[in-house]
Amino acid sequence: MPPESPLATYNAHLERGELAYQFSPSLGAAVFYPRVIAPKTGKADLEWRISKGLGTVHSTTVVHPQKGEPFNVALIDVDEGFRMMSRVEDVAPTAVAIGMRVKFRTHPAEGDEFPYAVFTPVENAQ
Repeated sequence: MPPESPLATYNAHLERGELAYQFSPSLGAAVFYPRVIAPKTGKADLEWRISKGLGTVHSTTVVHPQKGEPFNVALIDVDEGFRMMSRVEDVAPTAVAIGMRVKFRTHPAEGDEFPYAVFTPVENAQ
């Protein structure tokens, strides 16, 4: 039986409500998006870790679709040392600001889609 793909492992963690990422000892850094080998070193020394789920908005923009409500797309600097694209929910898209502290939550699966990571604003997060 071949090993589970990094994407399947990541999605399994999301289904459990966890934000998983990989860490490479040879690189000495977090690695995200999940992959088979570490960038720069090319080593297959990746370990799975679970994020505490706190981060800071690095950048944000508002998307105005032709149909439907506007939404934001944001780059989140997660405290464990990786950046990911996501969105910030529970606040107006135009209220999302660079530097805003946010907390991870899983957006549940719908239909044949996998669950995915989103963030919500937090106050006084540490």
